[in-house]
Amino acid sequence: MTDLAVPQGVWRRECLAEVRRSWRLPQFMVPTVLTPAAFYALFTLALNKSPSPAVAAMTLAGYGVFAATGPALFGFGAGVAMEREQGLIELKRVSPMPAGAYVAAKLAAAIVTTAMAVALIDLLSLVAGVRMPLANWAALIALHLLSALPLALIGFGMGMRLGGKAAVAAANALFLGSAVLGGLWIPPEMLPGWMRIVGQLMPSFHLAQIGRWIVGAPTVGGPATHAAIVAAMTAVAGAWAWTGWQRSPA
Repeated sequence: MTDLAVPQGVWRRECLAEVRRSWRLPQFMVPTVLTPAAFYALFTLALNKSPSPAVAAMTLAGYGVFAATGPALFGFGAGVAMEREQGLIELKRVSPMPAGAYVAAKLAAAIVTTAMAVALIDLLSLVAGVRMPLANWAALIALHLLSALPLALIGFGMGMRLGGKAAVAAANALFLGSAVLGGLWIPPEMLPGWMRIVGQLMPSFHLAQIGRWIVGAPTVGGPATHAAIVAAMTAVAGAWAWTGWQRSPA
């Protein structure tokens, strides 16, 4: 076995173990997977009676991002904070395992959970009559899965700085704030001016706008601008996560 094969095996096993552990936590999996689909079904299908495919596609863009917020903020923010309090992270640090494998495993679990939630929303959108070229579907699904990254980094930095109870409260606040102010539930054009301004400070707003561009819905600004802002926010979130890992004593 080569030196390269050892860390590769460790990374793979750590990711698989974290994904399996998430599946064994129904109190985490059921709400994070079912809630986005339930909200999409309620607000897009049930309350609108017979929504047009265009409306269903526009809301799909936002609800797919919403599907990524729960696994990212609760799996990273609250989950990491509780594991830090239990001493698990300190145990990981003194083990031979590469430091990045812990974060990669958490991210893998968040993306798998997001994929399950997004799959349910996509199926409901097909019932609502949403039809797009295969390339657009692929781009939208990729966007929704990648939406977990900046939110997960924010959650990780939060989890490395806050206690378990404080992290849960902060995750809930960001979860709701990202959905409401980010225009994931309600189109940002319908929000008061100050809420739109605050919402533009959140990655969820810009991710949803990119999603709306992919499905051919009206957007606030161009996709290149939103992509650049998301990239910058992800870099800042990465620095926030890294410094949290470096400064945390446990």
